[in-house]
Amino acid sequence: MASQLMSLCDDDSRYQKSFSYYLEYSREHESVCSFIHNILPDLLASIGEGKSHLNVIGVGSGAGVLDLEMLSEIHQKFPDVTVDNEVVEPSSQEIEKYKALVSQKPGLDHIKFTWNTMTASEFEELWKEKKVTKKADFIHMIQMLYYVKDPESTITFFQSLLEKNGKLLLILVSGEGGWEKLWRTYYDELCKSDISQWVTSRHIKNFLDSKGQSYQSYDLPSEIDITECFSEGDEKGERLLDCLTEVVDFSKTASPELKSGVLALLQHPDCSTESDGRIIFNSSMEVLIIDPLRAS
Repeated sequence: MASQLMSLCDDDSRYQKSFSYYLEYSREHESVCSFIHNILPDLLASIGEGKSHLNVIGVGSGAGVLDLEMLSEIHQKFPDVTVDNEVVEPSSQEIEKYKALVSQKPGLDHIKFTWNTMTASEFEELWKEKKVTKKADFIHMIQMLYYVKDPESTITFFQSLLEKNGKLLLILVSGEGGWEKLWRTYYDELCKSDISQWVTSRHIKNFLDSKGQSYQSYDLPSEIDITECFSEGDEKGERLLDCLTEVVDFSKTASPELKSGVLALLQHPDCSTESDGRIIFNSSMEVLIIDPLRAS
């Protein structure tokens, strides 16, 4: 039964649909945008010192909504600089949405967009194969470290691309939230893909601490209304449940024991709270701002 489970990341069309419901029911974009507009500009103050051009890399950029918010803040902070923006995104659907968004948004003439329809690992291989020496002033990786085989190696590679004053921004689920409880409890059953999915801010901070790498961290509160997940046959609830478990058609393909266990945990106070009859999942995140590699 559990062996029949198919990872959601192996079905891009299904993933996009499930993720759209996730965004509809969660406060994630709202929380990340608040960070981008209120905190990020000061953190990026050093990257443009004395420069007329900046190199930016977005890894796992999706449809580009958050990318453009960050690029807007960079432009406000450094209005006279031009930007070379490398977009790394494996979904061709998302790349097309990103391009459409760029075409509709005025005031982007100072930015050159380079589109890389590939995974972070493929981008790394290409970069090394071509022996690219260009350095980046700012690299961001939002909610994507779950989809690489070796998160620590991926971080190290992109750190190695940073300029002396460059910054690497990571946003991933908190080691104190509901995601961590769900993955820790059902890792063997749910994480069936050959890529790593159980990665939290705690894992990455432990890794950085072990390497003596400096970083700053910021908590991002977030929550998801998962009430519909408990209504049998509710389409939105089932797609949202797919997104929570990272499994295609979880409600129909999981064993009765696994399904009841996951639903019980999702309602548990360790993961969720109840408010006005709604079940609210703690999807808190954490931002890590990482400095360039420290010479050993």
